[in-house]
Amino acid sequence: MQEVLALALQSMHTDMQKIDRVGSNLANALTAGYQRETIASQPVGFSAQAFSAVIDGMQAQPAGARTAALAMRMPSLLVQTDVRPGTVRSTGQSLDVALAGPGYFEVMTEAGPAYTRQGAFQVDARGRLVTAQGLPVMGNGGEIVLNGDRPFIDSVGNVFESRTGVADSTTPVAQIKVLQPEDTKAMRRLGDGLFSADGSFTALKDSDIQIRQGFLENSNVNSMQEMVQLMQTMRHFESMQKIAVGYDDMTGQAVRKLGELS
Repeated sequence: MQEVLALALQSMHTDMQKIDRVGSNLANALTAGYQRETIASQPVGFSAQAFSAVIDGMQAQPAGARTAALAMRMPSLLVQTDVRPGTVRSTGQSLDVALAGPGYFEVMTEAGPAYTRQGAFQVDARGRLVTAQGLPVMGNGGEIVLNGDRPFIDSVGNVFESRTGVADSTTPVAQIKVLQPEDTKAMRRLGDGLFSADGSFTALKDSDIQIRQGFLENSNVNSMQEMVQLMQTMRHFESMQKIAVGYDDMTGQAVRKLGELS
């Protein structure tokens, strides 16, 4: 494969990945607690000439094997999560909780702990504080069990059975666990607003926790910014496509001219 076509193929592949991420961000622009994905190309360990040689070497392979091999040799893309907090909106619901600062709530799944910023909590039949998917919300001492569905939650996550109890300085039944990953780049999306990470999570100090009861965090997606990025990426993709088609036409004309001369 010619180097020009190899470069065009690399660029178009990157653009397709960017469009997928932008589409996901736009689809979740109204999802509470959603954090947008960003994408960038990582440095690759081979040149365009080496990449074209890889493509040429795969021509003798079956179609399915060529597709798999091509995906493995494509430039890897760095997908990261934009961890900046979104704005918060009032809901008036006592079980809605928003993080106005850094951190993630810890919930327990069948595969182990996971982390989320979606604070639309509920109380299940067993009295546990759970997410909308029914996953238990973890406190510093384990699962949070309540006797009612109208608790009071202060700014550091202490959970009281009622607001009157706070005024009487009673002991909280639990404190919602708020953790921060040591490396946000290692976070992986699990779906339903959940994350996991290869690295460890550390508990935030009370002075760093900013919990607001009766609020939900908005997505940090800027729809206008995403639309601009979508248009820019589409135009770049179309430009690379025109380059590939134009170069192919030019090569075809050159071959025909050589045939006429011979």
